[in-house]
Amino acid sequence: RGGGATLPPSPLDPAPDRIPPRHGFEGHLGPGKRFTEMMSLDISDSAQIYSAFVVYLDLLEGRNWHEVKHVGVAELQLVCLHAREREQDSLQVMVPVPVHISLSHERIREIMKKASLPQDDPDTPLSVTLAIVESDSTVVYYKMTDGFVTPDPPDNTEDVDNKQCFQS
Repeated sequence: RGGGATLPPSPLDPAPDRIPPRHGFEGHLGPGKRFTEMMSLDISDSAQIYSAFVVYLDLLEGRNWHEVKHVGVAELQLVCLHAREREQDSLQVMVPVPVHISLSHERIREIMKKASLPQDDPDTPLSVTLAIVESDSTVVYYKMTDGFVTPDPPDNTEDVDNKQCFQS
């Protein structure tokens, strides 16, 4: 059970009294309280819990995402995060994993099925974002969908216009 492990303080875990209130904080609880809550979930891998906390801080403080909440998925032994990039956006599912964990295709499919949020539109494919956490707290995000999805157009159309096409 995750509640008994103690981890060294992270450089990403500032003292709660020095964190200004921001959108996304659930009430007045600071990061230390969130870490304690994550540790009390029925998840046995403390490295996965720590990774979830690093991603929680990155989304909330580094990227200013909204409504960042942790959700324990005991069946998968994962702490997932639900969050909105912008207030008006749909909730997205983040699946934090330490970099040393290997994921098989079967495991990824299981995560996709059990951690994804139900979609309003039945034609919308299941989607989760793997948040891979390095030992130095670097986080790399990989959005995964069930099936093929047409990518969104680039934010900056000038970049597309300035690219040169070469024909052979």
